[in-house]
Amino acid sequence: MKLVNIYHVDAFTQDPFTGNPAGVVPDADTLTVQQMQRIANELNLPESAFLMSSEHPEADFRIRYFTPTTEIDFCGHATVGSSWLLATERGWLEKGRPIVFETNVGLIPVALDIEAGHLQKVTMTQIAPSVQEIAVNREEVARMVGIRPEDLDDRYPMKLASTGGLHLVVPVRTREAIDRAVPLLSELERLNKQHRITTTHLFASDAPEGYDVYTRDFAPAIGIPEDPVTGAANGALSGYLALEGFLEKGKVHHLVIGQGHAIGRPGTLYVTVEHTGEHPVIHVGGAAHVTIAGQLRLKEE
Repeated sequence: MKLVNIYHVDAFTQDPFTGNPAGVVPDADTLTVQQMQRIANELNLPESAFLMSSEHPEADFRIRYFTPTTEIDFCGHATVGSSWLLATERGWLEKGRPIVFETNVGLIPVALDIEAGHLQKVTMTQIAPSVQEIAVNREEVARMVGIRPEDLDDRYPMKLASTGGLHLVVPVRTREAIDRAVPLLSELERLNKQHRITTTHLFASDAPEGYDVYTRDFAPAIGIPEDPVTGAANGALSGYLALEGFLEKGKVHHLVIGQGHAIGRPGTLYVTVEHTGEHPVIHVGGAAHVTIAGQLRLKEE
């Protein structure tokens, strides 16, 4: 038998059973792609991250991300979960420097926020944000995500946003409308596959106390009906807010984003948008909790 160390890490939270769960396999050099996909399917978590050696001179690890059904290029919460695990259980805290991951979309550095010797949060710098137009009917999108057309917030355009994967940004007037959304997953899956969209991301500035933005995220095209707390999509959303002029240029903006409340897995993302240069820079951070640690037993191939 081949024994594989495996962890279940709840990201963007300090408490078990909240936030977004990720599988983390920190010693994946000997695994095949087929094995990684089968492990991700067995764990059946929104995403699982597999860490291996990197040949990139500036990277500490190569990281690959799998949903239960497919590999994706970038995943924010699994990056946070992997970083937290490395810092707290693999000795990285003592190194006192960022962890740099080589991903399919480029290098992702993750800074460790340490106070009095204890890790408070980890913060990843995502790749440069971008937005693009998408030819969709707003009312049809509202129907597919399970809200009324009048729930859409006309102050914001519906666009595709990216910091590594395409996310359909859907502006909604109220938190209440977001909470009662019941998506038509098969139709949304077809739309997302047609436009190569990773997730459909609802957001509202009508947020719970202590938050600036409230979001919810559906990803049936990659095998995830609902992603509880989404690091990649909220990073893309923050880039969209900057590039579309909703965050003033020449300033550094701090956003606290809440997600997961509608499905009983509340999480918190701390986003910094440096909008002082030619292009905005997006930093997405949060805490995590290692909830399960164990070993997977594989037959030798």
